[in-house]
Amino acid sequence: MSVDASPSAAAARAAVPHLVTPLPGPRAQALMDRDGAVVSPSLTRAYALAAASGSGYTVTDLDGNRFLDCAAGIAVASTGHAHPHVVEAIQRQAAELIHIAATDFYEPRYVELAERLAALAPFEETARVFLCNSGTEAIEGAIKLARYHTRRPGLIAFEGAFHGRTMGALSLTNSKLKQRAGFGPLLPMVYHAPFPRLRSWREGTGGDGSAELEVLRRSILGRLIAPLDVAAIVIEPIQGEGGYFAAPPAFLRGLREICDEYGIVLVADEIQSGMGRTGRWWAMEQAGVEPDVITVAKGIASGMPLGAFIGRESLFTWPAGAHGSTFAGNPICCAAALATLDVIEDGLLDNAARMGARLKAGLEQVAADCPAVRDIRGWGLMVAAEFGTHDEANAVQAAAFERGLLVLECGEAAIRFCPPLMVDEAAVDTAIGLFAESLAAVGCPVRPLPGMDETGG
Repeated sequence: MSVDASPSAAAARAAVPHLVTPLPGPRAQALMDRDGAVVSPSLTRAYALAAASGSGYTVTDLDGNRFLDCAAGIAVASTGHAHPHVVEAIQRQAAELIHIAATDFYEPRYVELAERLAALAPFEETARVFLCNSGTEAIEGAIKLARYHTRRPGLIAFEGAFHGRTMGALSLTNSKLKQRAGFGPLLPMVYHAPFPRLRSWREGTGGDGSAELEVLRRSILGRLIAPLDVAAIVIEPIQGEGGYFAAPPAFLRGLREICDEYGIVLVADEIQSGMGRTGRWWAMEQAGVEPDVITVAKGIASGMPLGAFIGRESLFTWPAGAHGSTFAGNPICCAAALATLDVIEDGLLDNAARMGARLKAGLEQVAADCPAVRDIRGWGLMVAAEFGTHDEANAVQAAAFERGLLVLECGEAAIRFCPPLMVDEAAVDTAIGLFAESLAAVGCPVRPLPGMDETGG
């Protein structure tokens, strides 16, 4: 289970996409037609990928086309697709026990996973853990915990935030209007503060977040809601759906000071940024700021449905029966999560940091002469390229798919790169080259890397 990030001939071959039919192929198109007849139209499909199988950082579709996956199922396939250690754990557990309802009975894998997550929690205080089924459920649980403990109703989130689509989490979400439109009334006494959306590369706009903290203090806590009515401030240390904007450390420290001053619970939403994606277990560790509650999902179980909220023990003042879940923390998902932690602990944190730096530097270099690209930003393997318009980002995303690279839009006009944490140099360099080809395909000048021709190939 060792991690070797150095390129090899086999890795280099695996990193190169292999497209055998025009996209979408006939089998993919047939599936899309069936999907259109029965599936809810609320789902958004970025492009015509019909996945059949996956291995490591590659995905093969129904027609045999092989893609380099820099989306990882929205940062979920943390250990890569079908990691053998995770697969073996799932298979072994499925033969022993599939379900027992840990909300009512004791189950050893649930306890073992809670112990390991508590040990990883970024608190000085002892931690407690509640397992759930998804990220949005983790946010719902964190809301309930904060409200119960503080006996306060109010919540503060941030512009551009994405915290989920169930009603409590949706009340905090502020990423895209279409996610909220038509579902009101949402939770009352929820306010959205400005988020410091800093561009660190070409434009270099913004500062340390002090202006946004001033708005929070004076305009929101000073005018709209009394600080002693606020149960929690909920923030993504790096906004995911909102565009991969990282909160400045000084801004996070300011939030910690506000929460300490007024007894507000600071909730860090690490559903996308946690589990090693930034090169540390938690993105909050990058800023050296300790939250009170941390929510996690996505990469926690390599694709099995699982989430958790982890909090300081002193916050868990609610009684038995105050919160529960029938399916959450079922034995198979817990087994997958325990195996996932094993793999991440075996070198993937360091790999994510090194490969992320390589990815970011390469994207910056090939896009240096492209006026459409405004910013390259991110921490670890959570990197975004921002464009001037949504149409430009969408065109590059489509061109990437046509060349066998899977990426996803985020924010107003950005493309995110969030490959599996086991990605190697061969895959990173291939992704950079394919991004360059995609830029060139939409008429953007490209600065070639060594070994790359002027068209990005």
